[in-house]
Amino acid sequence: MSGAPLSDLVARDAREFGVYARTGGWAFGLMVARSVRPGGQSADETPKVSAKEFAELAGCSAERVMRYYKAWDRAADDGMVPHFEALAPGQEVELPDADVWLSYYVSRSSAASERGTAIAEAAEAEGIRPTKALEVAENPTALRAAILADPSTARAARSALLDRIKEDPELQASLARDVVRTDDLKKAVATESRAADRIGYVRQIAESGQVKTPAGQTIDAPVDLRQEAERHLSLLEELEEDEDTGEWAAEAFDTMKSLVAEAVEADPELRVQERRTKFYSSLQRATKVFEELTFDDAQDFYEDDMVQQLEELQQAIASCITALRTAKGNHPVG
Repeated sequence: MSGAPLSDLVARDAREFGVYARTGGWAFGLMVARSVRPGGQSADETPKVSAKEFAELAGCSAERVMRYYKAWDRAADDGMVPHFEALAPGQEVELPDADVWLSYYVSRSSAASERGTAIAEAAEAEGIRPTKALEVAENPTALRAAILADPSTARAARSALLDRIKEDPELQASLARDVVRTDDLKKAVATESRAADRIGYVRQIAESGQVKTPAGQTIDAPVDLRQEAERHLSLLEELEEDEDTGEWAAEAFDTMKSLVAEAVEADPELRVQERRTKFYSSLQRATKVFEELTFDDAQDFYEDDMVQQLEELQQAIASCITALRTAKGNHPVG
């Protein structure tokens, strides 16, 4: 340090800085607590002034002064600091650590609103100081910047939205609209949905021991098929959250479909039942489509090739009937 005399002003600033560095907002809270008279006290009873007068002297708003006043009041109720009545202007007291101040001080008036109360309660439930959450809530531009710039913040925001969406139908509908209106998101959702369906197919086999055949029959899965499904499911569940499940799900699904087809082909009775089920399913679909055709205004849309196609269809149906009747005639009577 140089030999130049120390300025009193510099020394004062250093002392005040040291007080604030050690105690944070408590230093200012004490100024308010020892200088602003409590509610119910008149000017005749105390040398203290009103919050409005103190604010005018300080060159700030009475609302800001009252935030410090209320923080001190809450801390006094908890026994952290003396009550207002025990303090006189200029009095010094031992102050709590700086970090504790944020537990009592609410820096923004929104905390008194229903919205602010909800944010404060959620912050406490998460184990963080309400002031932090309130500051973020009042600066959505800063929140947006953090989400855009930082993957971990984006993941935290995504997780929070997923939790909130369960209790907020309006947000759910809004996000759904955003997804379907954004091509990239729509494709991503379709991809994830397909992967989820495939994983669900494997899970169904592993957990229930039953499987649907290509024709739609539900059958008991052979032991080796179920074991293979359990193996694939175990691999899928071991994937990290940020890993792409699509490729793994596709491999598991294709393997299961192939093994199911092999199981059907290996069982003569099941193979016949599968063909029968498939035939009935196709026949029902064809019948439904044909029944939906109407000809009340046929004269308006008639074309020769329509009749030609129907005649070809008629011949195909006739051939099908003949084949089935021949098969019935050859079928042994049990």
